[in-house]
Amino acid sequence: MKLATLREGSRDGRLAVVSRDLRRAAFADGIARTLQVALDDWDGCAPALAALAADLEANRAVQAFDFDPAQAMAPLPRAHHWVDGSAYVNHVELVRKARGAKMPDSFWTDPLVYQGGSDDLLGAMQDFPCPSEDFGIDLEAEVAVVTGDVPMGTRSEDGRRHIRLLMLVNDWSLRNLIPAELEKGFGFYQSKPATAFSPVAITPDELGPAWDGGRVHLPLVVNVNDRLLGRPNAGVDMTFDFGQLIAHVTKTRRLGAGTIIGSGTVSNYDRSLGSCCLAEVRMLELLARGTPATPFLRFGDRVRIEMLDAAGRSIFGAIDQRVVKAA
Repeated sequence: MKLATLREGSRDGRLAVVSRDLRRAAFADGIARTLQVALDDWDGCAPALAALAADLEANRAVQAFDFDPAQAMAPLPRAHHWVDGSAYVNHVELVRKARGAKMPDSFWTDPLVYQGGSDDLLGAMQDFPCPSEDFGIDLEAEVAVVTGDVPMGTRSEDGRRHIRLLMLVNDWSLRNLIPAELEKGFGFYQSKPATAFSPVAITPDELGPAWDGGRVHLPLVVNVNDRLLGRPNAGVDMTFDFGQLIAHVTKTRRLGAGTIIGSGTVSNYDRSLGSCCLAEVRMLELLARGTPATPFLRFGDRVRIEMLDAAGRSIFGAIDQRVVKAA
């Protein structure tokens, strides 16, 4: 099934079930008012939500309405926990080269993660506000999972069964702020503004054979100003799958229902498939020509991130955002 959170004036929105073709929706008021409520009692709510989804597909849902992705908030507009990984280690290697930073060998065996701000997550079609173009505005297209409650010390082979939903991500980055922040040795903060998510979150069964339990084996299509930036396959060259990421982040803590775990920027060794962020493009240009030619984003630029099934149909809906100057 596909789930969305629609605007209705509150901070947490109103949960709706969305049809597979992303055209129709029905509110889930009698089941769970918000997605977080549903995740807190997933075993109780999921069957009723699935029944509503079946009714929607069969045109039996009472008070169904046209789904407008512009009215969608992030599926979890304020999540208890948002942790982003760097599961595509070849991407990490390239970006660190751009900063002149050596990559430790341990990055290939021990996942790299950071905990991001989760109190202000953006909807798929919300403008992205930034104070200055000089900050080096960049997109990062990713896949993310939403978990149920996960015990401390969960093994990677067990981590997969705690995955409830999947989403697409635009993990905005301010590249020119990153080096000085990381030099302090205390991680990202100013360089990682509000993250955006796809209009809908989906249960893993919606992916069919493209989901192997830990990876999504489909291209992630990224356009900037209606020009293709890349379409690397999210299931290829993912050094750590979501089960391994879950095991890593539960080494010393448990996770509460509604925790979001991102894959990090999707990246393939096959460079003909393009990239999911501008920093990677610029690094490849630097290596090839001695200087990067592609600029970072400017006010008015538009970013679109989408994943299509084998028949060319949108699975999550599109993240479609414009960069604007912050008030």
